[in-house]
Amino acid sequence: MNYCNIKYNDIADGEGVRTTLFVSGCTNRCKGCFQPETWDFSYGEPFTKETEDVILESLEPSYIDGLTLLGGEPFEPENQLALLPFVRRVKERFPEKTVWAFTGFVYDRDLVDGGRKHTPDTDELLRLVDILVDGPYMEERRSLMLQFRGSENQRVIDMQKTLVKGEVVLWDKLVR
Repeated sequence: MNYCNIKYNDIADGEGVRTTLFVSGCTNRCKGCFQPETWDFSYGEPFTKETEDVILESLEPSYIDGLTLLGGEPFEPENQLALLPFVRRVKERFPEKTVWAFTGFVYDRDLVDGGRKHTPDTDELLRLVDILVDGPYMEERRSLMLQFRGSENQRVIDMQKTLVKGEVVLWDKLVR
């Protein structure tokens, strides 16, 4: 897997102060995407053990609330394969920190068993995610008033409550 950027002390891509990893590769190719260069799976730099270690170190300070996975597309099958062992490391080392993931896929259609992007890694990766922002960016439904998402069709899902309940539970801290 390649990545195109890492943002430290990010306050835009999840609750609190976060480290955000932007992975490369996306087959969604949403019209109006804010970074279409990330559609290319070979864009950016290789995601190595050294990269993982730098991100883990950035999560050390108590004021960092967690890790955010963005793209490109974290839930492309080849990206899931690379992200799962890394997110395991994050949760083992920092169980108190949250993991947010943004996906252009729809959770209960594409990422569940039988869905078009479900892989042997998907279920465990989703169990490690606290908040999942799902759905493709739709330029015609764009709104600057939305918290943590770009278009009105996208949802902010509390994954832990969703997994317990067996149906989508939206995050209850959304302002709008």
